[in-house]
Amino acid sequence: MRSHLLNDTTAEHYRRSVTEGVERVAAKLASTRRPFTGVTPDRLAPVIDAVDLDTPLADASAALDELEDVYLRDAVYFHSPRYLAHLNCPVVIPAVLGEAVLSAVNSSLDTWDQSAGGTLIERKLIDWTCARAGLGPAADGVFTSGGTQSNLQALLLARQEAKTTDLAKLRIFASECSHFSVQKSATLLGLGPDAVVAVPVDRAKRMQTVALETELMGCVSEGLVPMAIVATAGTTDFGSIDPLPEIAALARQYETWMHVDAAYGCGLLVSPTRRRLLDGIEQADSVTVDFHKSFFQPVSSSALLVKDRATLRHATYHAEYLNPRRTLEEKIPNQVDKSLQTTRRFDALKLWMTLRVMGADGVGGLFDEVCDLAAAGWELLAADPRYDVVVQPQLSTLVYRYIPESVTSPVLIDQANLHARKALFASGEAVVAGTKVAGRQYLKFTLLNPETTTGDIAAVLDLIAGHAEQFLGENLVHAS
Repeated sequence: MRSHLLNDTTAEHYRRSVTEGVERVAAKLASTRRPFTGVTPDRLAPVIDAVDLDTPLADASAALDELEDVYLRDAVYFHSPRYLAHLNCPVVIPAVLGEAVLSAVNSSLDTWDQSAGGTLIERKLIDWTCARAGLGPAADGVFTSGGTQSNLQALLLARQEAKTTDLAKLRIFASECSHFSVQKSATLLGLGPDAVVAVPVDRAKRMQTVALETELMGCVSEGLVPMAIVATAGTTDFGSIDPLPEIAALARQYETWMHVDAAYGCGLLVSPTRRRLLDGIEQADSVTVDFHKSFFQPVSSSALLVKDRATLRHATYHAEYLNPRRTLEEKIPNQVDKSLQTTRRFDALKLWMTLRVMGADGVGGLFDEVCDLAAAGWELLAADPRYDVVVQPQLSTLVYRYIPESVTSPVLIDQANLHARKALFASGEAVVAGTKVAGRQYLKFTLLNPETTTGDIAAVLDLIAGHAEQFLGENLVHAS
């Protein structure tokens, strides 16, 4: 079995195997016309259950043949222009090349003696991103597995910097449209169930700073301690950006940590036309960025940035077998000193390759395209009497729902929208997401593919209306 180990004697075997795999995927991408086949769990599960993992196949070709049946044929393909659901982007080729390189070399980014140049590349990219955000000369950060981990670490730092060690007194303020990881982080950090205060949003789904100030005043008057304010730069449902300068002013006034969750909106850092939407981010104490959302990177590629590198000490632990304290005096750059993770992939290489091939403006131009597409999509929805659209987008998300002409029952309309989403997914013709607004069922386009057109959006809206009308027609017949 040593013939399967990647080393100097098996380099040719590696080249042939990977080339065959790439050719299979390339053929699949070239021939796939829909984002999904519509396969159901009960149809696919028996195929996978029948695989005997204790009996290996003859070679990689046979394994790739099997992979077609258990994965490739029925995968959800984000590169399709009619995949319009979640915050999943099509990926750029330089990043995929970086993925292939980092997987083969397999550096671990926890210590210098496991990564060497990988450490310096990651640090260079962190410095570059901090500069784009305007965080100042003391800024630093580290790559993470995603926005949830970045938010968790940011709030860990905020907790350690808070003016009390009594966890029961700490409060986190976030808009009612913020990411669920804020509440999850509060629980993981040992705070009480009431630790996260949901601040109301305005009609544009942005945090109301008047309401935030009221909540902060109430917190202090009750003898509680404001631990952090989480401003969102690109909410998951609406793509809304909280008023960052006003929130920063309140954070200073109440001496509270300001975290900006820009997991979605970080693409604005390289936007040639929309960078102003992130004005105020430079005043944050910490920032979450997800390159695997709006920088068109493969999962995973995310980072936590901080204004003051000294705060990262709250994640630092030393082990003699890994990063002994003497390495600090020797100025050996160990990234594990900043990270919640120990073993960690060289995900930074994907972004490095992207910037070296495409440049920042190239990436930002792609993000501008999907934001422009969302603006055009909003005009389509606003002019279509079949639909109610919630808010004009700041980024690339549209939340809407089908409103039938002759049906007024809110429950039946909810059911029709839910059915339309499921039926569309089952057909494989397109994939859209769903959410609730004020307790009612809505649908959602998350537009992250520059290849998607307004024609695609219009066609999907027609499909949704058709599925909803069929459902309502059948239900009305049964009811009568």
